[in-house]
Amino acid sequence: METTRHFVATIYAVHDGAVALHEHDKLEMWLPAGGHLDRDELPHEAALRETEEELGMAVDLVAPQEAITSETVRSIPQPQHFLVEDINVDQNGAVGHQHIDFIFYGHAPTRDIQPGPGEQPAEDWTWFTAAELDACSNEIPADVVEIGQRAIEAVADSHT
Repeated sequence: METTRHFVATIYAVHDGAVALHEHDKLEMWLPAGGHLDRDELPHEAALRETEEELGMAVDLVAPQEAITSETVRSIPQPQHFLVEDINVDQNGAVGHQHIDFIFYGHAPTRDIQPGPGEQPAEDWTWFTAAELDACSNEIPADVVEIGQRAIEAVADSHT
């Protein structure tokens, strides 16, 4: 089986010590806002766009950015994590599809979620504190728990 790969971008949106997650309709797992990069879209732009569409809000990125520039080069916000995610795995363990995920953290201005047209409704979203993520670790994927907790800490540290 040939493995196909798509680039995606994710934001762990944090407000007041909690991260927003929803139970993804298609993947049937708890995930933050995110989705596929559009043609000619930079990873951080895709993450911000997906957050605007899915949460109905603009977030402030908490992302390192180098100061490297020249006539032909500029630095862009760096993801906090860069992961390969197996999306489609057959019964023999062969991977048919993967996501190459640029994962960012963002400071959300509010917990008032207002998804755009065609997105999962606001009632599908839940704000989880670090302790609640830990308590739900049997329902939420381990990587989402760990990254969610790291995002909460990083956003808190960036606003002190």
